[in-house]
Amino acid sequence: MINLMYLVFIAMLALNMSKEVLSAFGILNNKIVESNTLTDARNESSFQQLAQKASDQPGQYGDKKAKVDKIRALSKEFSDYLEGIKTQVTKGFERDKEGNLPYEQMDKGDLIDNLFFTGDKVSSKGQEFLDKIKNYPAQIKQIGGSSIAASEMSKIENRFATKPVYSEKAGANLSWIDYNYKGFPLIATITKLSQLQADIKTTESDVMAGMFQSDLIAAASLTAYQPIVVPDKTAFFQGESVTGKIILGKFDPTLKAKSVIVNGSSVAAEAGQAKFSFGAGSVGDHEITGSFNFDENGKVVSLPIKGNYVVVPRPNSANISADKMNVVYRGLPNPMTISFAGISDDKVTASAPGLSRAGKPGQYNLNPGQGTEVTVSVTGKLPDGKPVSDKKTFRIKNIPGPQGAIAGTTGNVKGAKSRLEVSQISAVLPDFLYDLSFQVTQFSFKVPGQPIVIVNGDRVNAQCKAALAKAGRGDQIIISDIKTKIVGVGAGVMPPKTAPVVYEIQ
Repeated sequence: MINLMYLVFIAMLALNMSKEVLSAFGILNNKIVESNTLTDARNESSFQQLAQKASDQPGQYGDKKAKVDKIRALSKEFSDYLEGIKTQVTKGFERDKEGNLPYEQMDKGDLIDNLFFTGDKVSSKGQEFLDKIKNYPAQIKQIGGSSIAASEMSKIENRFATKPVYSEKAGANLSWIDYNYKGFPLIATITKLSQLQADIKTTESDVMAGMFQSDLIAAASLTAYQPIVVPDKTAFFQGESVTGKIILGKFDPTLKAKSVIVNGSSVAAEAGQAKFSFGAGSVGDHEITGSFNFDENGKVVSLPIKGNYVVVPRPNSANISADKMNVVYRGLPNPMTISFAGISDDKVTASAPGLSRAGKPGQYNLNPGQGTEVTVSVTGKLPDGKPVSDKKTFRIKNIPGPQGAIAGTTGNVKGAKSRLEVSQISAVLPDFLYDLSFQVTQFSFKVPGQPIVIVNGDRVNAQCKAALAKAGRGDQIIISDIKTKIVGVGAGVMPPKTAPVVYEIQ
């Protein structure tokens, strides 16, 4: 809708430039600026999700996050550059109490003409402006590489194209900057610069969405499945049979292999897995190799199997594991199981900063403090009286940031004004291993065209309802700067930043 209005106003430039038209350009510019703010909030929410995935799965998402980081920095630099031009050419105009420019007084184009042109030629500032626009898609392509689809890259390049344009009035091709910026009223140029900023934010959003889409396509293929060797135990005594099973990392009970080969022998294939059994062999490390073979589109797809196990003469290492995760979280009582194979719990001693027994044999809680790592040391006494010891280091992570929610729904929520007036503003942490409860203590409430309302508590107040009464269908209410506290943990644990939530009026 904004783009359509933009085209209509550009066409009206050919007519007498009335005060009403100048005001209309100003209103359109405000709409674009508000839309850019909403897009920024959505982009930030998407980036926080990508950052969390990169933290949890750096092998899969780490490279993409690094690329998105660079593209976001490039986009911010370009958008800030455009904002600098807008600030430079409007600094002589006094804004009203609501921050609006005097649109009806901005009917001259000399400020931009003097900045971008020297006579009939493009000035150094104008050439800098052109170079910024031309280089932006090229830099994105260089950063993104194969992570950005060719079709998406073509859209970005067309979005920032600066080819000459045919002018009916001049009867000839004009350079892009002449056609779009020479001789236009200042408020029209400000609106065009705001639209360029909108194109930058749209590009940033499209790049992130495209990267997630490529992951979904890859996940739908059989090549996304990873065979995993799962022995019944990690070490075996001499003379025992090595028992276990091989499962697929993406388990599907309807999936059955054509054949499974383990250490050169064929084994029976079941739904999504194959069980095996063979002699343990001598003391030392041993490999388990082979392949899962499937029929796919008339071809045989072979997924390699690779695992290992250790044959030991007697217990010589501790089993130290976090019950819920491979890291421990600061400020939480992380449950742990600590034991020595073949040694009773009363002959096992474990120690670490913040470690305490949980009441049952082998069960502990680890509440880490400062630092990035914590080491758990374990000692045990073997049946023959000899001592054994082991230790393991865990990474310490902070609790991740929650997402803002309206009536328990995150992201972009839609509904009537009346629903928002009675809904609770909350913060949730989806897919986190611990069931944490966040209490919202404050938030910012922004209705398009209205001042921001700071609310103490978790529900909209009278000021919010008054501002909300002025919103119309399709307006998007931004709830941001959400402050929370975590219920049920130590007072010294500070909640991370909470992602904003958007409510669209229906």
